[in-house]
Amino acid sequence: MRVWDKFLTERDKQVFGSAGYDAKAGFGKRPAVLVIDVSYGFCGHQQEPILDSVKRWRNSCGESAWEAIPHIQKLLQAAREQRIPVFYSTGVDRRPDGFDAGGWRRKNTRSEEQEGVPGYGGNEIVREIAPEPYEIVIEKLKPSPFHGTPLLGFLNDLGVDTLLICGTTTGGCVRAGVIDAFSYNYFVGVVEECTFDRGEACHAINLFDMNAKYADVVSTEETINYIYQTEKGLFDGKIDFSAASSHAAP
Repeated sequence: MRVWDKFLTERDKQVFGSAGYDAKAGFGKRPAVLVIDVSYGFCGHQQEPILDSVKRWRNSCGESAWEAIPHIQKLLQAAREQRIPVFYSTGVDRRPDGFDAGGWRRKNTRSEEQEGVPGYGGNEIVREIAPEPYEIVIEKLKPSPFHGTPLLGFLNDLGVDTLLICGTTTGGCVRAGVIDAFSYNYFVGVVEECTFDRGEACHAINLFDMNAKYADVVSTEETINYIYQTEKGLFDGKIDFSAASSHAAP
C-alpha cells in the first residue's frame, strides 16, 4: 500500500499499469543528496498544528515538516559517514520593493506580509539539519534549485550521476527539482519520509506521478542501504570532508 493508493481511481491504476509506467530505474554509482527548502519559512519555528503555524509562517507545512526532520537527519548521517556530497537549497531575502519576487506576488494574497518570529529567518535552514561547513547551500528565486543557480556546474564538476532528493514542497520545489534532474539525465530518487507538503493529497499524488515517470520514490531505509553500498571516499579529491562541525547524531 503506497501513500498515493487511496487517492487513485481504479481507472487511473489500470491506465498507468497498462501504459508501462512505474518501472524501477535504479541508481548509479556517484550519488549526491539534495535537501530542498527545509527552512523555517516552510517548517515554522516549532512543531505545532499547521493551522497555527501558518498564522506566523504562511508557507509552513506544519506537523509534516517536523515529522520528516528526524528522517532527514538519518539520511544526512549516512551521507556524511560515506563522504557523499550534500547540497541544500533555500530562498533569498527579497528586495525591499519586492521586484525580484516575480510571479510569486501574483499567486498569494499574503505575499506582502512580514512573517516569522524573532530569532528565526524564513530562509534559514532548520538547525536540526544545519549544513556542515563543506556542504553547499544553493540560493534560489524560483522553484527549481537548478534554475538560475550554479548547481548543475557543481554536480558536473563532481561527476555525480545520481540525485537523492528530499525536502519541500512535494508538489512545488521538490517536483521542479526532480523534473530538472530527470531532464539532465540523472538517476533520481525521492526519499519518501524525508519529503513533505502542506497538502496531503498534493503530497501523495505528486509522489505517485514522479514515481511513475521521473524518479524512484524510495524509503529512507532503502536509500541509506544504497548509500552504504557505494564506494566510500569517491569525492575526497574534490571536497574537504574534514571541515566538519559537531552536529548531534539523531
